[in-house]
This record gives sequence, C-alpha cells and structure tokens, in this order.
Amino acid sequence: MSLLASSPVDPAVILPFLAAVALMELTPGPNMGWLALVSLSQGRTAGLAAVAGITLGLTLWMTAAAFGLTEVVLLWPALYQGIRWAGVGFLLWLAWDAWRSTGDGAGAAPVERRRRALFRRGLIGNLLNPKAALLYVVLLPGFMRPGHGSTLMQALTLGTMHVLVSVIVHATIVLTAARAGGALLTRAQGPMLRAAMALGLVAIAAWTAWETRA
Repeated sequence: MSLLASSPVDPAVILPFLAAVALMELTPGPNMGWLALVSLSQGRTAGLAAVAGITLGLTLWMTAAAFGLTEVVLLWPALYQGIRWAGVGFLLWLAWDAWRSTGDGAGAAPVERRRRALFRRGLIGNLLNPKAALLYVVLLPGFMRPGHGSTLMQALTLGTMHVLVSVIVHATIVLTAARAGGALLTRAQGPMLRAAMALGLVAIAAWTAWETRA
C-alpha cells in the first residue's frame, strides 16, 4: 500500500489504465501483423529484435507526448498525413526490398546484421506511425489527476506502463508465431519465404493506410 501511495499517479487509475492498454495492444494492428510475419519467416530472435525497435519507437513517442510535443501532430493535419504516408511508403519499400532479394541470396546475410536491420525497421516503422503519437495525446489525459502531483511525472509513469504492456504482448506474439513457424522454416525455401514476406508487407502497408486514416 505504501508503494501505491507514493506512486506519481492516482492508485485508483492504475488497474483501469492497464486494462485499457492491454485491450488496445491485443487489438489486431500493423505492428502485430509485422511481428507475426517476421517471427514466422525468420524465427524468435529476429522477432525479438523487431520488438526492441518498436519499443524504442514507442518510448520516444511517449516521452515526446509527456512533454507536449506530439500535440503538433493534432494541430497540423498535413504533418499527420505526411507521417502517415511516409510510414506506408516505408512498408512498401520493405516489401520491394524483400521481393528484390528473392533471387540474389540476400537471406544469407550475417545473423547479427539482419537483427540490427530488423531493430532499425521496427524503430523507423513505429516513428512513422502517427497513431502512436495520437494514442498518448488522447489516452493519457483521461487517467491523469491534476491534483495528484506533477502532470509530467504522471504522463511518464502511465506511458511507461503502456510500453511495458506492449513489450509483454509483442513478445508473446513473437514467441507464439516463431513456434508455429518452426516447421515452415525447416521446409520452405529462402526465396519462397522472402516472396511471402514481400506480399505480407504489402498487405500490412494497406492495413496501415486504412487504420491511420484521419
């Protein structure tokens, strides 16, 4: 009880907030689809590298929101659309890159280099998702109490809780998909897997364009 009493946020909002963000993270979305695709085709460690990149992107958006910087996205619709279409374009570029590599042996790249690439792609893809910015702008104020203390500390604490929940959900998706994809990795040929990855990324790009429409 003493730990809850010293919390920067009102203890009464913690469970409702965790329930809200858990339901939100469990709702199918582009991140979930991409992580499942990566884990099915490249295995657990590749999926976890992608989770690390997504997590850093979420943390950066959360920190920016806590300091009020992401409200610019709400004030300038053109900026929102620019970020949105840059994200869609990035996913389509990833699809083209995967398709282009189907016949050149690119799948033989060193494991560590592939992990770093997936980390970067997770980070960039998340930073180019304007819904991540709006999530904090819209969600956090409903669970903050002006009389409870520093609004900055409340925003950072709630945002950190959301990031931790997202890590748990994303890691679970990766582990489940990687286990399901074990047989696929042993039977399917590299070019076929990369072609499937390219088509999956095109589908996720379309999904992102639909989900982030204003």
